Amino acid sequence: MKRITLITLIMFVSLLAACAQDEDTQTHSNVTTSTTDTTQSEEVAEGHVRITVSINEGEEFLTEKEIAIEDGDILIDVMEENFYIETAFDGEFITSIERVAASDEEQTSWMFFVNDEMPTVGAAEYELSSGDKVLFDLQPWE
Repeated sequence: MKRITLITLIMFVSLLAACAQDEDTQTHSNVTTSTTDTTQSEEVAEGHVRITVSINEGEEFLTEKEIAIEDGDILIDVMEENFYIETAFDGEFITSIERVAASDEEQTSWMFFVNDEMPTVGAAEYELSSGDKVLFDLQPWE
């Protein structure tokens, strides 16, 4: 009897631990998001880039993908091939990623950073390199 109780207790604790690891999710513009930290600090495999999409300086995590690239691939092309995006100004400006749109009313826009720095060119001109860590974040205008 003690053995069955011990096994039941171990299974219960394991179940609780598994539930605790699940991320809290919420819905934002019909997209499931989570509030966990991104993995920007982890290394990226050779020949790949990591693209993370978040809201409000990482307060909400939307998605993250490690994507195979060739050096010199253009960021907007990689985004179009791997995410649902909408653009404006003949593809020069990203207005929506994964159906989460920037808003003039809320004064937000999609900003991007590569290796923790804001590039001096837009995504339509940015050439990726192996190992780049790209962050797209929906932020208020400042």
